[in-house]
Amino acid sequence: MNINSFWKDVLSQNRDTLPSYFCEDAIIRWPCTNEEFTVMEYVKANCEYPNEWDGEIERIEENGPTVVLAGRVFPLDKSASFHVVSFIRLENGFIKEMTEYWADDGEAPEWRKEMKIGKPIN
Repeated sequence: MNINSFWKDVLSQNRDTLPSYFCEDAIIRWPCTNEEFTVMEYVKANCEYPNEWDGEIERIEENGPTVVLAGRVFPLDKSASFHVVSFIRLENGFIKEMTEYWADDGEAPEWRKEMKIGKPIN
């Protein structure tokens, strides 16, 4: 499976090609919101999410049938920013299982700023 093509189709909300990356009985989980989807439910959730999107892959790690992708996603107007870590298990070159953890990007909380620890990554 070409993970870069998959990422591009996720960002462009390509309803026609997204199902082709998955096994028919694949399971997609979003633990942060306690949701589990079938392939077509995932495609619907992804493709009907408001706005137009862009993003970048920040890191990919592969270990046998498992791919871990860390990426940044943002609307085209860059009014917000999110990070996602996806754990993807492949079977015969198709996604059998995908668990994604999504987070809003933002500043460190005040209690940590008051401690005067850490520094910005970028």
